[in-house]
Amino acid sequence: MIKIYGMETCPDCTYVEEQVKGNDNYEIIDIGKHVKNLKAFLKLRDNNPVFDEAKQCGAAGIPCFVLEDGTVTLTPEEAGLQPRPISEGATCNLDGSGC
Repeated sequence: MIKIYGMETCPDCTYVEEQVKGNDNYEIIDIGKHVKNLKAFLKLRDNNPVFDEAKQCGAAGIPCFVLEDGTVTLTPEEAGLQPRPISEGATCNLDGSGC
């Protein structure tokens, strides 16, 4: 099963979540629903170099995908999904760019 860490207030997350509704091959973990979910995500984010670029540009690093072999990626295509089209706007960043 592929785990997807995200939040319901993140447009990139909701875009991929719509693609997996009803598909038992994916598990959605909303990091805003419970502190245990946030802690699990932060453990990944704090210890995995996959997030280095996201952290440098002020992005949260969601949606985040943990593939069945344990690989962590921020690329929806690697999880068999499509990314939100760029034409729908930039992702949310701390610098005020995006949503």
